[in-house]
Amino acid sequence: MAPRPQVTEIHSRDNAFVKELRRLSQDSTAYRKQGHIWLEGDHLCRAALARGLVPKIAVFSESFWPQAPAEWAQAASKIIVLADGLFAEISSLESPARMGYVMGWDAIAQVKPGVATVVLDRVQDAGNVGSILRSAAAFGFGQIVALKGTAAIWSQKVLRAGMGAHFGLHMVEAAAVEDVQTLQIPLVVTSSHQGTLIHEASLPWPCAWAMGHEGQGVGEALMQMAEHRISIAQPGGEESLNVAAAAAICLHASSVSMLRAHG
Repeated sequence: MAPRPQVTEIHSRDNAFVKELRRLSQDSTAYRKQGHIWLEGDHLCRAALARGLVPKIAVFSESFWPQAPAEWAQAASKIIVLADGLFAEISSLESPARMGYVMGWDAIAQVKPGVATVVLDRVQDAGNVGSILRSAAAFGFGQIVALKGTAAIWSQKVLRAGMGAHFGLHMVEAAAVEDVQTLQIPLVVTSSHQGTLIHEASLPWPCAWAMGHEGQGVGEALMQMAEHRISIAQPGGEESLNVAAAAAICLHASSVSMLRAHG
């Protein structure tokens, strides 16, 4: 029989663990210094467990702890029960959740060659980054390579926007342009001004799609590396699509090409 998790109750806002959790919740890059990430809310926690991830610490609000499902508590070797007021103070949500997990974080993830990938080139909006991760996971891409200048991919805002997609992807953060060369698969970039229309293109699989900065687009270095340049027809007359919307279109088109090739 597995040992029962250790349970610790905390009521002081000056407690060292509370201070660390507050930083993880409210500082978008604190996870890089602490080597942990904070998953707040049952949806993210369930998504992590479904992927076989093991939390280091399970955290529950005092009022929720008596009714917390056993499988949520037993997933971690240590349990912290926080006074409701403390949990609300730590939370970065308008309506604070009642539980969360502290997870380990791999700071030295390396690029995996040959894996269908999305390259994020200085995509700065957290909502866009999270949305792109959801599209990547949905359409069969297994890796995210985030270049320096991209929003912190394990920040609370990106985690919430990703809705659990993080846990089905191999994530490489703060990568350099040179790292993209190690993918050893065709690089495809989007351009609003040139390239083959996506509905007319023969898309390779596996491939790496580069999604660029919201205002500047994909940088020149990646443009020069690209084997394919793709544009999206916009008969409505708008100049450009939101990068997350463009990513969904592009990644879906790749998944369709893959399914047809293997159909």
